[in-house]
Amino acid sequence: MFSNLFKIPGISPNSQQSDLPVLLPYRGNPAGEAVDLRFSRWLASSSPLILFALFLLISFYPLAVMAQSKYTLNEAFATLWRWLPFVVGSGFVMNLLISFFTMLFGTAAGVLLGLGQISLLSPVRKFSWFITQLFRNSPWLVLLFIVMLTFPFEIEIGDRYIPIPDWMKAVFGLSLPIMANISEVVRGAVMSVPTGQWEASESLAFSRVQTIWQIILPQCFKRMIPPWMNWYAILTMATPLVSLLGVGEIVTLSRQAMEAEDNHPELLIPFFGFALLIFFAYCYPIARWTLKLEARYSVKL
Repeated sequence: MFSNLFKIPGISPNSQQSDLPVLLPYRGNPAGEAVDLRFSRWLASSSPLILFALFLLISFYPLAVMAQSKYTLNEAFATLWRWLPFVVGSGFVMNLLISFFTMLFGTAAGVLLGLGQISLLSPVRKFSWFITQLFRNSPWLVLLFIVMLTFPFEIEIGDRYIPIPDWMKAVFGLSLPIMANISEVVRGAVMSVPTGQWEASESLAFSRVQTIWQIILPQCFKRMIPPWMNWYAILTMATPLVSLLGVGEIVTLSRQAMEAEDNHPELLIPFFGFALLIFFAYCYPIARWTLKLEARYSVKL
């Protein structure tokens, strides 16, 4: 008799559903899941015309000041055109090189760290979780400064000295947060596989290693591609951070070019506006492709 008084509709077993209005629980997607593509959705949904209009609005005041200067707009863009091979060939290519190697090392380490988060060994699982959360919630610029200041400039092996360039330190520094986020992508993709797949592999006498590498991960591969591309686009947009450490990429070389032209303020809009456009032209197709792959590989219910 008294047990019926404490039955909660919708929660207690064998209880009747209430006709009262209730607030359904919030079901948020944890970071790292295959559907976590906020950056690509925002970038792909942004109309190029709107972004271009926003760029013109931001640069209205500098353009008005430039109109009052002796250094004309045509001269500023002619200067940009003259320095374009240097800015793109030596600058933007370095951004792409850093993003490529960072994604390569970060993905390799992230896959191992993500598999460590689902390990049956409690110390391995806890350590992997701790490393993932540590670098996922650390500022990228702080990690870059720590790596740049703690890593040696050269390594001595016998009588030989092997220099470590600044861009390699930047690659290692950016690989840490990428590793942590890819770890969450891998963990989320593995956890999204139905438990029936694990039970079926156990019934066929597969070991856990065989189950993961031959059954689970092949199913996760397509699910991991969209968030992996999303993080690559974010990483590419973040590579100008290494300019604060003196790495010769597009922002650093743009500043050097403007200094060689007597630091005319009128050069700011052409040089940094071009950097904005070239990053957008590179990352926007990636964002569009990411959403298409997400729609293609999404689970159809």
